[in-house]
Amino acid sequence: MRLLKRLFSRFFIVAFTIVLMVALIWAAITLAILITYHLVAEYAPEAAPYFEAGAALLAYILAAISVLHVANRDMVPETKIPWIICIVILNIYGAVVYIMFSSNRPSRKKREFYHTVDRNVARHEGRKFSAEQLHERMGRWAQVSEALCTVTPSATVHGGTKTEYFPSGEAFFERLLGDLERAEKYIFLEYFIIERGKMWNSILEVLERKIAEGVEVRVMYDDFGCMGKIHLNYHRTLKKKGILCKKFNPFVPVLSNVHNNRDHRKITVIDGKVGYTGGLNLADEYINEVHPFGHWKDTAVRLEGEGVKSLLFLFLRLYDLQAKTTDDVSRYLPDKEEDFGEQGYVQPYGDGPFPIYARHFSEDIYINILNAARKYVYITTPYLIIDYRMREALVLAARRGVDVRIVTPHIPDKKIAFALTRSNYLALIQRGVKIYEYSPGFIHAKMFLADGAVATVGTVNLDYRSFLYHFEDGVLMYKTEAVDAIAKDFEEIFEASSLQTAEDAKRSVVWRWICEIAKLFAPLF
Repeated sequence: MRLLKRLFSRFFIVAFTIVLMVALIWAAITLAILITYHLVAEYAPEAAPYFEAGAALLAYILAAISVLHVANRDMVPETKIPWIICIVILNIYGAVVYIMFSSNRPSRKKREFYHTVDRNVARHEGRKFSAEQLHERMGRWAQVSEALCTVTPSATVHGGTKTEYFPSGEAFFERLLGDLERAEKYIFLEYFIIERGKMWNSILEVLERKIAEGVEVRVMYDDFGCMGKIHLNYHRTLKKKGILCKKFNPFVPVLSNVHNNRDHRKITVIDGKVGYTGGLNLADEYINEVHPFGHWKDTAVRLEGEGVKSLLFLFLRLYDLQAKTTDDVSRYLPDKEEDFGEQGYVQPYGDGPFPIYARHFSEDIYINILNAARKYVYITTPYLIIDYRMREALVLAARRGVDVRIVTPHIPDKKIAFALTRSNYLALIQRGVKIYEYSPGFIHAKMFLADGAVATVGTVNLDYRSFLYHFEDGVLMYKTEAVDAIAKDFEEIFEASSLQTAEDAKRSVVWRWICEIAKLFAPLF
């Protein structure tokens, strides 16, 4: 019964559809070659040897052109190697696969509409602090913030914002329900995963009550992220309840790498006054109602004040892109922003696939923090599948004497990702980076803390999917209350985690070779 359920699950059907389409294209190419060769052999047998040689030469020329294109293409270097291997081994078939799947760019129409939406929202943004003011207030950390401002104008630095840190999903959930109950104008929710259970059902009950009171409610969830969690047409179910609901980038049976562009963000905005983000999705394992991977450790931050405006703009950009509308942004700005005084500085930011975003700067933020740190950088990530840039930044910081520590899960949610994560331990440990595994279970939090002054909490994992393909978000914070709370939480995280040694990181030769091969193709998925 369980096997039948899996065979008829949407995930299996989607996977089967993709495999079937690839197989059909493969078969079509082979059939075309065979038919052409058969016709030549039948009607012009004297030309058959020349045709065979010419077809082989043409295939090699196409493969060579494809390899040159890969080598000179403006793309992440780690993605070039697997494509070149694919083309060299599979020849014309590899070239066709490269042509069809190597680009994860959204369509031109979608890019143009996003820029229309971006301009619409950008009219309500403005840079509050000049570069000189940032350096005066933040010292050397201003370079991290300034780099973010330079790449994306929407990453505005805000003062007067109260921050609250949640070291667990349970604490986040309790606070979120209270804020939802107090909503007066609107509630916007954008999450990679929602799943029916105690957490989502409790939130949905509040949303239905608020709709009855006249509050506008919008929900956007990712189609792939929710696959197997809710049914195919759940967005229609929510619409019947009065919720303006969109599922992001729904799967259609077309061969394209654009399906890699997922909405991995986790954002809540209430009345433009309160906002949340972090690693938490809206499902029961995040609040430890169920324990599929031991104790689930996750974190989030709550903003109150002017910084919420940036989270609102992040939501509206992507929601309008999916809905193909352009909202009147001024409707959702609070009549008056409460100023919480000297609370440090916050800088919410978004990231996404090129060329909608100018570059993949979530990785830049992490690297800039490592480069600016002098005492320590503490990191939590569920996956450690990094490129050369990230690895060198970690190693160089450690060699400068910075105490670099990374906490990963001890109990994995994905065995392949866990194997790839562990395969990176040895090289880092031998070069001075400390690796911990969270002993009670699975740590899903995505955080950086540096020198007790700067922290970032958000949705960005240390892996290729977050850096290259997904729409992500986070909040960079400087000397806020949340930063102090994060520093205290890290002390507890280290106490609950086990330090990995070089001996722990060594595995069998066979295991290492399997991981090395898998790492070659990791950037493509």
